[in-house]
Amino acid sequence: MAIKVYRPTTPAQRQKTTQDFEQITTRKPLKSLTKAKKQQAGKNNQGRITVRHRGGGVKRHYRILTHNLPKDLTLTVEEIEYDPNRSARIARVKDQNGVYYYVLADTNMVKGATFKTGKEVAVEESNRTALENIPVGTMVYAIELTPGRGAQMVRAAGASAQLMAKEDGYATLKMPSGEVRKVLVTCEASIGTVSNVQHQNIKIGAAGRRRRKGIRPTVRGVVMNATDHPHGGGDGGRHGSGKAPRTPWGQLTLGYRTRHNKQTNKYIVRSRHEGKRK
Repeated sequence: MAIKVYRPTTPAQRQKTTQDFEQITTRKPLKSLTKAKKQQAGKNNQGRITVRHRGGGVKRHYRILTHNLPKDLTLTVEEIEYDPNRSARIARVKDQNGVYYYVLADTNMVKGATFKTGKEVAVEESNRTALENIPVGTMVYAIELTPGRGAQMVRAAGASAQLMAKEDGYATLKMPSGEVRKVLVTCEASIGTVSNVQHQNIKIGAAGRRRRKGIRPTVRGVVMNATDHPHGGGDGGRHGSGKAPRTPWGQLTLGYRTRHNKQTNKYIVRSRHEGKRK
């Protein structure tokens, strides 16, 4: 998948790049697998802002993806579609009973291709089975954390995890972040790499393009008043207050641990931060 570069007819066009959309086969989603998506503008049910810098943007319909496919299915890819709600492409597939599903598309999926789910499947791209049936060294995506719950990990564009080992009922996975963690071998995963691998190389190029995505401007704390942000105030110059960088609510932001889930710490063999410390 290539990246499309524009002729520099304007300052924004000089920087902007987009995807070529060659993999996409249709622009019309399946009505039965879409639903309305209301713009929340980063607010909760009490009207309070819980996610800053959100609002506006183009209208979208949500595609209902199936992250927990039934077992023993033979699925045929009908279409590869664009999904405005995620970075990866999605595939419209139909099983042997004529039932349609939306699933994450991988780099191997094309219109007319088939893949299978279940225990007795070949070790081929797109097939979905339990980790205990997948050889060590295989690249996988859409991985379950809890058996039967559906894919929760490795779902972003271009992402894949490597199956490093299997012992004592657990599979060791090297995640895209560099973290090495264990999950039960009965958890299911799809073989391959998530589609749209060039997504991370796209340059937005223009402020309006971010606004159409529903992202509003971000104001730096150092240019605010002291009453509005811990970084605010000062004489207008580059002032070193001696304070560590903080959020608008005073929370430390650099090197401060935000993960406090002691129950699952035992499953993390190697933290994603360990390589950065060296």
